[in-house]
Amino acid sequence: IYTSGSTGQPKGVAVTHGGLANYVSCVPGRVGFGRPGARYALLQAQATDLGNTVVFASLATGGELHILDEGAVTDPQAVAAYLVDHRIDHFKAVPSHLAALSAAGGVEGVLPDRSLVLGGEAASPVWLRELLAAAGERAVHNHYGPTETTIGVATTRLSEDTIAGGVVPMGTPVANTRFYVLDERLRPVAPGVVGELYVAGAGLARGYVRRVDLTAERFVANPFEPGLRMYRTGDRVKWTADGQVVFLGRADDQVKIRGYRIEPGE
Repeated sequence: IYTSGSTGQPKGVAVTHGGLANYVSCVPGRVGFGRPGARYALLQAQATDLGNTVVFASLATGGELHILDEGAVTDPQAVAAYLVDHRIDHFKAVPSHLAALSAAGGVEGVLPDRSLVLGGEAASPVWLRELLAAAGERAVHNHYGPTETTIGVATTRLSEDTIAGGVVPMGTPVANTRFYVLDERLRPVAPGVVGELYVAGAGLARGYVRRVDLTAERFVANPFEPGLRMYRTGDRVKWTADGQVVFLGRADDQVKIRGYRIEPGE
């Protein structure tokens, strides 16, 4: 969705506190989705990796970052009013969060002016059709990436055509990232064949703190790039004919609840 780099000389960062949100501004750049001066809203707790998409996209492009109070982000009326009053251009949301916000008054009132990014969990094709109809010309992107790949490693712009088959593509790998869809013997599978997704590239984490065993289990040697590692996501996927990756479920019992990964055994 966005790349690194900036132009101009830094002029400092201004932070104000008050009312429904905090506001952050920075020197304009020429990178990222949106354009210099665009307004971004953060609807997640600042400690979550999901929100970093908005945080760093706004800073890298010289935008305005609006951080809504924790108590406001679950109030549909408060969110809708803030989006209108501050003319918010972009934000990212977990599909179930956005669906909950739009349950009473419809999704039109809780959409940004220019683009929406979905992430954190798989979205229902039925719900997405309603969302895309309400969004009109506004861009709706899907964004995939486990915490261990810091963070988003695949994206695509969604449309009626891309979800026509009843599945929602995760997208294609972003720059400096490589995807391998492999069988149980770590052999690549053909497009259309189900396998497990492994991610390689610059974004991989070093591992889990004080969990050498779990690190060794999930961050494995990359047979296609000697000396490097790849992350075993546990996500069952397949390649489409046009190079998109489609999520088909888990290779284990892990589930997602409101964007949180839950291991039933724990």
